Amino acid sequence: MPRLSWSRTVAREAVHRTSVAEVLLTDVRALGGDRFVAAVQWPRSHPTFPHGPDGRHHPLMVAETLRQLGIYLPSRHFATAAGAHFVIKDLSFVLDPSAEPRVEHGATDVVCRAAVADVRTTPCGRFVSGLRLDIRLLTDGVPFARAGGTARFLAPEAYETARRAAPEPAARPRSEVLARPSPRSVAVPAERDVMVVREAGALRLDPADLRHPFFFDHWSDHVPGLVLLEAARQAAALATGGVLTRPFGCRLRALRFTEFAPPARVECVPYGRTCVFRLRQAGEWTAVGVLRYV
Repeated sequence: MPRLSWSRTVAREAVHRTSVAEVLLTDVRALGGDRFVAAVQWPRSHPTFPHGPDGRHHPLMVAETLRQLGIYLPSRHFATAAGAHFVIKDLSFVLDPSAEPRVEHGATDVVCRAAVADVRTTPCGRFVSGLRLDIRLLTDGVPFARAGGTARFLAPEAYETARRAAPEPAARPRSEVLARPSPRSVAVPAERDVMVVREAGALRLDPADLRHPFFFDHWSDHVPGLVLLEAARQAAALATGGVLTRPFGCRLRALRFTEFAPPARVECVPYGRTCVFRLRQAGEWTAVGVLRYV
């Protein structure tokens, strides 16, 4: 295996981050074919994703690692069209609680073994329009998680066509009573991290801070996939009275773009140690998935 370096991060633009502090990738090497190995560093202290009392990192660090690799690999090792828009179609991950690394004195160095499959190209055959990425995460040679997802890379014209197909934001009268859950009830550090509100008996997607340093590190014309996943996680915490807060596994499938308006309804139903969730907007399901807990 090539010698990896954790000395400095890759260019922030290569993983669609504005802040260098949010870049996790430090080195990526090709192994031949469609296989790669990457060095990733998870910070000891992250304001949005603090480690738990037992020293384990927040599980969404796995999803963010997958997202960054899913952007970096196509842009550096495959031909994507200039200005192509990255769109998540589905993602999943599963952690092994018995093997997860614990936070030590410094950051945690993670090795990712990545495999690319189902590569699709544009009609002209010059550019990649989509692919499947599967990764395994290891520390000190011990595997502790795996993740996978499908992404599409839409050229500006194709993206504009897709956006025009999205339903127009409809004006909707809002209840005068909006109850934002406390940070503690959804297991987040601060009020700005809360992604949902209660309105007229329903739970709705309504991020407290649209300039959130992690979830909205850069501007987006639709709700990002990791915001949907975090809203579902918070809905599960509320649905179980704070019993289920840290999933060890998840699966998310985006059926269509989720818009900022009108606020999407977040539905979550617990079944033992599993929570099934759906987001509904303007009469359509926009995302569905499942969260699994130990």
